[in-house]
Amino acid sequence: MASQINPNDIDGAYPVAGQDNNSQGFRDNFTNTKTNFTYAANEITDLQNNVLLKSALTGTTLDNDMGGSLLYDYQSQQVSETVIPLGTTSGSVTLNWAAGAVQTLTTSGSVTLAFGTWAAAGLSARIVLQITVASTAHTLTLPAAVSIGTSTLQGYSANVITFSQTGTYRFEFSTVNGGSSVTIVDLLRNQDPIFLPSAEDLANGAAANLSLTTSYFSTAAPETATLAAGAPGQIKTFAMYADSGDMVITVTNAGWKSSGTGTITFDTIGDACTLQYINSKWFCIGNNGCVFA
Repeated sequence: MASQINPNDIDGAYPVAGQDNNSQGFRDNFTNTKTNFTYAANEITDLQNNVLLKSALTGTTLDNDMGGSLLYDYQSQQVSETVIPLGTTSGSVTLNWAAGAVQTLTTSGSVTLAFGTWAAAGLSARIVLQITVASTAHTLTLPAAVSIGTSTLQGYSANVITFSQTGTYRFEFSTVNGGSSVTIVDLLRNQDPIFLPSAEDLANGAAANLSLTTSYFSTAAPETATLAAGAPGQIKTFAMYADSGDMVITVTNAGWKSSGTGTITFDTIGDACTLQYINSKWFCIGNNGCVFA
């Protein structure tokens, strides 16, 4: 913005000492002085209303709301983000992007998430949720809009995350279309080294839990179980730790069959295998003593 203030409008040599001076010169100087003061007042007010400030001006409250204006070609250092503590809670919890980029909560029961406002479509926005899970009985239900990245989540099934251990978890939710679809990233568990802590003790006649990586079992007599179709890239491990009878697991979409189901038989302590769901079939990618049929 170019200033309208013009100091050349003021005749600094007027009036001339020792002679009769025309009163019009006084009026011109007074008028131009007032005009420049008006320009100055307007420009100062404009600056007060629009510039970024380190601290509040006297008599005002600091408000550096950029109103969505573009800020570019800048270098930042020591940047922090607002943390919104949602407390210890359960039931329906709304994450509001406008409130702050990082939000925390501790579960007192199962939690069902919802989203409040997001940035407009065409802008990228994110919320990081740090959740402390107080009990493995507490689940986290995601909004239907969370539809990208779910296949890589541990303990995920049908928009519900089941936690195998208590502790603190950290998820990032992001969107580029105003919340119509939301991407989720597990910020703590999708890292090297890889740990697969989710497990179950598989009971006789049960279906192996697809939301848990490992199913282990002991047998008191001949037993059976089943494994349903998985998700692309999913890994499932089975292990026998005590043997008083064979365990036979019937596998949907068995990769060692031309089509249909197959079976895996465990007949002694230490039998174990690892499967991965590839091209709509379960393939064995590691085996110790199991028989496939």
